[in-house]
Amino acid sequence: MKSLVKYGIALGLGFILLYLIPLNGRALWQPDEVRYAEISFEMLLSKNWVVPYFLDLRYFEKPILGYWINSLSQFIFGHNNFAVRFGSVFCITLSALLVTWLAFRMWRDRAIAVLSGVIFLTFFLVYSVGTYAVLDPMVTLCLTAAMCCFWGASTANTTAAKVGGYILLGFACGLGVMSKGFLALVIPVIGVFPWVILQRRWKELFLFGPIAVVSAILIALPWAMAIARAEPDYWRYFFWVEHIQRFAKDDAQHKAPFWYYMPIFIVGCMPWLGLLPGALKRGFQERSAQNGAFYLLGWVVMPLLFFSIAKGKLLTYILPCFVPLSILMARHAVILAKNKAQTLRINGWLNLVFGIICFVIVLVALAPWGPVKYTLYDASEVNKAILASLAFLVWALFGGLTLFHNERRWFWVACCPLGIALLVGFSIPNNVEHSKQPQAFIEAIRPQLADSQYIMADSIGIASGIAWQMKRSDIDLYGAQGELKYGLAYPGNEERFTTAENFPQWLVKHRRTGNVALILLLSNGEQFEQLALPAPDDTYSDGRLVLLQYLKQP
Repeated sequence: MKSLVKYGIALGLGFILLYLIPLNGRALWQPDEVRYAEISFEMLLSKNWVVPYFLDLRYFEKPILGYWINSLSQFIFGHNNFAVRFGSVFCITLSALLVTWLAFRMWRDRAIAVLSGVIFLTFFLVYSVGTYAVLDPMVTLCLTAAMCCFWGASTANTTAAKVGGYILLGFACGLGVMSKGFLALVIPVIGVFPWVILQRRWKELFLFGPIAVVSAILIALPWAMAIARAEPDYWRYFFWVEHIQRFAKDDAQHKAPFWYYMPIFIVGCMPWLGLLPGALKRGFQERSAQNGAFYLLGWVVMPLLFFSIAKGKLLTYILPCFVPLSILMARHAVILAKNKAQTLRINGWLNLVFGIICFVIVLVALAPWGPVKYTLYDASEVNKAILASLAFLVWALFGGLTLFHNERRWFWVACCPLGIALLVGFSIPNNVEHSKQPQAFIEAIRPQLADSQYIMADSIGIASGIAWQMKRSDIDLYGAQGELKYGLAYPGNEERFTTAENFPQWLVKHRRTGNVALILLLSNGEQFEQLALPAPDDTYSDGRLVLLQYLKQP
């Protein structure tokens, strides 16, 4: 009993250090975090729970559930960075609990079950995305629930239990559609496909599958009908642009080669990378068994293959693949620990070497005294460089710790990411802060912004950061429309965007009624004087971010 309490306290403390304490300790990143912070805040403020708006413009790139979760988080915790990110943490935490449940359901082994949750939460990719304000943790939660429900239904002993499992499966898929779209229907199908073929479960799938389809429709239908009534063009845009065009067409967003996910997948498996080959091999070798190993393997491989084939790629897309992988690795590790295999020791060496290499790279190549011409840190950032190197030194130290009495300490590699989690917010280079984390800059120019009737930015990320910090959504765009092109095309939004060529005329007209603030995100080495803009009355510069203020003229 005492040992259970001790392990429970250790797990709780590790979760707090890794997932909760760092949330408010680093500024929001643009464009993703400030975008979702602002959309959710506008929804909370307007109480329009049907149609997403971004900078007071229609924004149809994603469905609604993620915004609901983030809005609720801001309602509970307030207008701060912790609240913006807590929705992701909440969903990742629920996913970890479902991982633990599924692992125990499959093997009835507490060690495998608990270790599955620990491995999942400490995967480098899971931690990185799970503490970052995007919608992928929400859809990952839905897909994890779908994975659990399908397995529960497939292994149920009664018809009533099977029906209940397929109903819950449909609910999970329907919520997934409301989180990120129709991929939440595709991924479960391709995920179970190899297992269904091998186990010859076609009859059961065709018999009970329609129940899940009806269930998914029922859970998503109220909002689907509500937004179709409010915005008749929503589903055309969302299906064609956000699904077909993004993933299949030649002009797909975020195009990348087929092998794009391979290095991301490998690094994302740290600090458990040493278990990867054996876990995948064991999952394939046990394909004829009824224990679920091959079922999990299908959920790892098939979505990864699907996203690799798709033309549009982002590293966050493969987050759901790490759910089943954590269970495969946990079971493989427990079996190895009983047999005192060398793989666990190799895993410790991998983490030690990885931490030392990154430590050396920061100190030798990226620090101000580095031999390269352009270092990541400048001469005034010695402390940041030291903190960054310490973060990786912590990784190496925990990796090295597992090499001594390996049979008792191998699982301490779960602590490897702690240094990064606790120190990364204090070690971001200035040049990155000045372009990717606009909160400090916005606070520095708050008086000028508060005194301006019109605020305009040439970056959507910066515009959304200003809107969220200043609690005003009427930020106009300069130069490029980007992802807001669709919303700007609606009648009545003509004044919300101005090209560089038309800006002088726009400025003459609008400064008659109030001050104008133009915020620019310059390219490296670019000066705003090169842009041939009208001479401002006041300027403020902080790295690549520049404020040009034009005072009211009669």
